[in-house]
Amino acid sequence: MSIHIRPATAADVPLILSFIRQLAEYEKLSHECVATEEQLHATLFETKFAEVLIAEWQGAPAGFALFFPNYSTFLARPGIYLEDLFVAPAFRNQGIGKALLLHLARLANQRNYGRVEWSVLDWNEPAIGFYRSLGAVPMSEWTVFRLTGSALERYGA
Repeated sequence: MSIHIRPATAADVPLILSFIRQLAEYEKLSHECVATEEQLHATLFETKFAEVLIAEWQGAPAGFALFFPNYSTFLARPGIYLEDLFVAPAFRNQGIGKALLLHLARLANQRNYGRVEWSVLDWNEPAIGFYRSLGAVPMSEWTVFRLTGSALERYGA
């Protein structure tokens, strides 16, 4: 197995955007993907709102994980929220997604965090099966809500 996982650098911004766009296409959400290289550089490497891991397979970029800290009041500990996990189609079934998730689990343990969590689209059965195989459990009693776009802007300054 020739998987290498490393923290992304500012030089990886074009690659990160490419992975994000591929993920948006897979999720049938390309119309919502408005990220730019400039925005990613600013938010990932200047203000550092999130971290990115790059997975390489035999030296070639194969996938990524983008994550940031969240907080559990019940645990009174921070956690990791995995915003994006993506493996390019040509590199799937090599254990890369699993390696990225296990890397995040190790990071959470090293940082003394209490959990790693993420969302998955209801129709994405391959991902749901994969997550269950790792021991992850769906939080089916919870519904995600979001304010964005004009609904969020309505409450501007």
